[in-house]
Amino acid sequence: MGVARAVRTADVGGDPTRQLYERIGAFLFDQRLEPDPANFAFAYYLLHDPDGPLAKAVASLTDGGVRLTKRDIETLGCEAPANASQVREKANGLVAQTQMQVEGFEDMVQAMRAETAGFGRDLAASADAIRRSGAGLEGAMFDEVSKITATMLERVHQAESRLESATREASELRSKLEEARDNARRDPLTDLPNRRAFEEAYAAQAASGGTICIAVCDVDHFKNVNDRFGHAVGDRVLKTIAETLSQLCKGQLVARYGGEEFAILFSGVDAAAARVTLDNARATVAAKRYRLRESDAPLGEITFSAGVTQVIGEEGFNTSFQRADALLYRAKDEGRNRVCID
Repeated sequence: MGVARAVRTADVGGDPTRQLYERIGAFLFDQRLEPDPANFAFAYYLLHDPDGPLAKAVASLTDGGVRLTKRDIETLGCEAPANASQVREKANGLVAQTQMQVEGFEDMVQAMRAETAGFGRDLAASADAIRRSGAGLEGAMFDEVSKITATMLERVHQAESRLESATREASELRSKLEEARDNARRDPLTDLPNRRAFEEAYAAQAASGGTICIAVCDVDHFKNVNDRFGHAVGDRVLKTIAETLSQLCKGQLVARYGGEEFAILFSGVDAAAARVTLDNARATVAAKRYRLRESDAPLGEITFSAGVTQVIGEEGFNTSFQRADALLYRAKDEGRNRVCID
């Protein structure tokens, strides 16, 4: 369903509230947007006023089959009160805090193990000394001291065993938390870094100095692929393009920024060199002959357009990204399947 059709679908009997709800769901599914609070609110305001300025802006942005991105929604200025990105930020903060606590617990347990092991060695040495000098003790006293010492040694060994188990569990939990933090920065479909990871990498690179460039890539007419062949085929196309970009932009950070949009952070190269690398990847994608796995029927040509810009001085991420994004739209306007540079 196109955006214009989704916006203007007429109510045909039934409960108007339910119809609006179903149209919101159809819109989110068609645009491949997550049903988070921000996107749901955006769809509500869009579909609730089909002739309003928001609907006109969306129609302009999606003309020609271009799919909305999260950035488009943020640019249009419609966010839910409880922003999903803020929720994710809090969740990531809790994970980081928990990981620090686990690391502190692990260090404490390891220190306790070391102290317990030392105490056990000292106690065993004392027991040996008592046995060697036991001839000078009365029998009953010697037996009692030996019994107490043996009991203490057994308790020390039990404590060492429990501490070893606790250390192992803490180490496993720490690994799982590290994996969770990594997953929060990785796209589950393509296994590429996601938008959050990309923006963090940009901040780190910008702080360290050196030449960096940003490229924004968008699959051409991707909506047609989903409409004709289904989302499963569309997902396979995205994975193939992700693999090609990763292979041909080796050494650079390739991320799935959202939907059918990819972003690349080039480090240590200028915009001209970045364009050569990306244009090679573009030509490789365009040269492939994509076919349906099930029937071997051709999908037709798959291409992407891109914009590349060099970061100027200490400018912020949004400034440089928006410039690259404008170059991407210029590539779309000039016929698609091309890379535009400053």
